Amino acid sequence: MTFFTADICDEHSEITHVLEAGYHNYGGAEKCEGEIVTIKLDKNNAGLISLLRDEDGTGKVVVVDVSREYFAVVGENLMKFAHQNNYAGIIVNGYIRDTFQIKDIPVALYAIGTCPRKSIPVTSCERGNDLSFGGVEFKQGQYLYADTDGVIVTPAKIV
Repeated sequence: MTFFTADICDEHSEITHVLEAGYHNYGGAEKCEGEIVTIKLDKNNAGLISLLRDEDGTGKVVVVDVSREYFAVVGENLMKFAHQNNYAGIIVNGYIRDTFQIKDIPVALYAIGTCPRKSIPVTSCERGNDLSFGGVEFKQGQYLYADTDGVIVTPAKIV
């Protein structure tokens, strides 16, 4: 991957949306890019498990919105599923865990922070819906680029 988010923002400022500060990459890939797949969770990651474990993620980045309660929705097992199914990255509007184990899995994982507690046993989710957080509206099929400078979204692949 030869892109830099700063360069994309400079060259395409009129169509680039930047995720606000505070999201950090905990995964083993320094950057990622791909078509956005959206999922909204309701206090449980069962829908995300199914997505990462059962579907081909080639060329895709999963954007996850979850209630901002203090529990983790992505850890070592989900990162292994993401890697096995070729997902480029995961963006979580929430928390993750198992940072020691996931730092070497070659998938980008951006999140607000960490929490050792796993998700609560409630099992509803919505897939493919528009999500809005961090000053960005994420739509299924848009394109996402992420690197050490941040996370950006464009209407389509531009690099």
